[in-house]
Amino acid sequence: MTKETKKQGKLIVFSAPSGSGKTTIVRHLLKKENLNLEFSISATSREKRGNEVDGNDYYFLSAKEFKNKIKTDEFLEWEEVYRDNFYGTLKTEVERIWAKGKNVIFDIDVSGGLRIKRKFPEQTLAIFVKPPSIDELKIRLKKRKTESADKINMRVAKASAELATAPLFDSIVVNDNLEKALTEAEKLVNNFVNS
Repeated sequence: MTKETKKQGKLIVFSAPSGSGKTTIVRHLLKKENLNLEFSISATSREKRGNEVDGNDYYFLSAKEFKNKIKTDEFLEWEEVYRDNFYGTLKTEVERIWAKGKNVIFDIDVSGGLRIKRKFPEQTLAIFVKPPSIDELKIRLKKRKTESADKINMRVAKASAELATAPLFDSIVVNDNLEKALTEAEKLVNNFVNS
């Protein structure tokens, strides 16, 4: 990424345990024209699910393609979640958004969010969305009815470790009341992009 490109936009990272409401908050913020945001589409080596569309939901790559892009340093951040199951942010995705004169908003996992913050400390606002409690998180995940009990228990166990990283973020938004969380997130992002 060239120095010239780096000056063009800001990076807004939303990270949280699954079920905290970060995706709802990000979708809300994307509708706010005054924030001038565009969503960063992640790359993944996992298979498409349901009606997912390449280049809209994710950039779908084979594990081999993903590994080649790692070797050629094409990712801003990446992670191997399970064996040969990669997720990451392509540098070209951020450049594409900055070229439009927009700020980039991410809905990514905790470690990816912190990596972006480390690489662009001045340009990044990293926000951690915290559920009111682990019990409430479990209730929200069950209400989704998209995963097995084992998968939910795995996500809840992971959430405890993720919650421990919250102090490493610039701001923490507690999502115990959605309207309040949306207002707080909007205010944080507005102050950052217009500073």
